[in-house]
Amino acid sequence: MIWWLYNLLFPIAFAFLLPHFIWRMLRRGGYARDFTQRFAWYNAATADLLAAPGRPIWIQAVSVGELAVAFSFMDELRRRAPNLRFVLTTNTSTGHALALKKVHAPDVTLYFPMDVPGVVTRALRRIRPSAVVLIENEMWPNLIRYSRKRGIPVLLVNGRISAHSFKGYRKLRFITRRLLPRLNWFCVQSEVDRDRLLALGAPPERVEIAGSAKYDIGPTAPTAEARASALLAKLGVKPGHPVLVGGSTWAGEEAVLLDFYQTAKATHPGLLLVLVPRHAERREEVLDEIRRRGLHYVQRSQFPDDAPVPEQRPDVLLVDTTGELRGFYAAADLIFVGKSLTQTGGQNPIEPARDGKPVVVGPHMENFAVIADDFTAAGAWRQARDTADLHRILLELLDDPAARNRLGRAAADLVANRAGATRRMAERVLAERLPD
Repeated sequence: MIWWLYNLLFPIAFAFLLPHFIWRMLRRGGYARDFTQRFAWYNAATADLLAAPGRPIWIQAVSVGELAVAFSFMDELRRRAPNLRFVLTTNTSTGHALALKKVHAPDVTLYFPMDVPGVVTRALRRIRPSAVVLIENEMWPNLIRYSRKRGIPVLLVNGRISAHSFKGYRKLRFITRRLLPRLNWFCVQSEVDRDRLLALGAPPERVEIAGSAKYDIGPTAPTAEARASALLAKLGVKPGHPVLVGGSTWAGEEAVLLDFYQTAKATHPGLLLVLVPRHAERREEVLDEIRRRGLHYVQRSQFPDDAPVPEQRPDVLLVDTTGELRGFYAAADLIFVGKSLTQTGGQNPIEPARDGKPVVVGPHMENFAVIADDFTAAGAWRQARDTADLHRILLELLDDPAARNRLGRAAADLVANRAGATRRMAERVLAERLPD
């Protein structure tokens, strides 16, 4: 009865939300490409890749943040089993575009199919997975149920349940207590995540605290750092000129950083502000903020690597492209990680920390609660209470290179000391997966 009700309500909810999805498709762009994959309809080239010998591991990563874990996880699995193939699915156009850049044959990138019986069964029949791996917090009833019916192991890795999500899931415990026992294993980040899953109905003997796989990311590719550094040099950044990067910023945060820049440049005339919005399609909104302040800027999408040196050194570089954030993190002197000041949830602070960079965040890091506790305990970042406090901290760190170095070293040490979760998770998946 419960699954019949879910399968009745899911299409209704999808139809109700369809205008929002269409609006987002038009606004962001990119959704039309491969849209039929959401119904498990694949073109001939994709179908040929899916039909290759052997059963792939299907990894579901909802968006860009989870993809970083997925890429690291795939690398770890392949080190242990070089002949493995993967099918990587994601829900967003941004994630899909990034995955297409990173994943190459014999692996396949697809959009995640709609979680309705006919679509899910068609996807399982075409993909033929040896295991289904869900990254972080993915509970898709039909995918889990129909995989189980076919004897396909389903595992949750790098599992986490935020306080906000837990409140919502508790209202659906009549579903979760029937659904979670159908998963073969749960590799979770912390005791809190374990306790929340147990409260929702996960079998205690199948829940393992493995730590956060986000700590297992590799260093920034030297080519990415070199490319970003070369661009900054072309824009007039010289030794001793500090570079402040606002990474994965959301609405309102660019304005805060631009106001800070206008204040700080009086004492730091060589300062360059690099803004990398979380969603590149917000470029016009951010450009309006820059123009409103009369600042000179360069727009990365209009300034390729071979562009001539600009006539005037810019105040701001707007990086409105995808896939370049880590290069600019590695080339920066000071970093603010977004979605933490004017929004809630936070973005990943581990990427700049891995490269030993000083990290500053706002008060809202709810989506990284365990990691936030680690960073605070290790003195590996500075966390601002509000806008005024953020301005104070950024100026203090700009004035004190030694403090920036200490903060960066503490961050790099923390990431190194917390590594290893991906290895533990990979071992579990390989132990559970079906033979080819």
